[in-house]
Amino acid sequence: MAVSDPTDDLEREFYSSGTQFVIGCDEVGRGAVAGPVAVGMAVVAETCGNHPKGLRDSKLLSQKRREELEPLLRKWVLFGAVGMADAREVDDLGITHCLGLAGKRALHSLHAQGADVSSSVILLDGNHDWLSPVLTSPLDIRTRIKADRDCVSVAAASVLAKVHRDSMMIAQDAVTPGYGWSGNKGYGSGEHLDAIRQLGMTDFHRKSWLVSYA
Repeated sequence: MAVSDPTDDLEREFYSSGTQFVIGCDEVGRGAVAGPVAVGMAVVAETCGNHPKGLRDSKLLSQKRREELEPLLRKWVLFGAVGMADAREVDDLGITHCLGLAGKRALHSLHAQGADVSSSVILLDGNHDWLSPVLTSPLDIRTRIKADRDCVSVAAASVLAKVHRDSMMIAQDAVTPGYGWSGNKGYGSGEHLDAIRQLGMTDFHRKSWLVSYA
């Protein structure tokens, strides 16, 4: 099946209705058994112009291509941020709450950079708004299924989040070797699960997700 490239069609609909800024939002690491969950956000406006060539949902790109695109996206977007919630927080609070927590942290970073968060439309990938429950003040949040595939702002956010989280997981190889972090990025590959059986769990693992491997 042919892969479609994202467009700015939906973002332009928002612009034409009076919205000046759109914040694309996507998560990475939700289904991992180790490491943080990360939420990327990318602020775009009509003045940003054309997005970098080859932009797609991060899952549809090679690691090399994501790493090539990331600095180009940083230059293209008005503001970009990645918020995270670590493995201990996932164990203590649950993954859905931690998605919101990571998203809230990304929003705080955008605000600190000067982004006008309160007057933006936040475009969230999927059909469930996990961000609103953790916010103290309501924001204009819209959900859209396959927004990471179809919308340039969300595709950009997915690449920012993926590159940031992957770099953290790769660096973890030097801290706790033997788990293959640079290859599995914290997901439950066969080799990773075998390593847990042999070496035990680390503070980087989501222990509540791995009870049977303790």
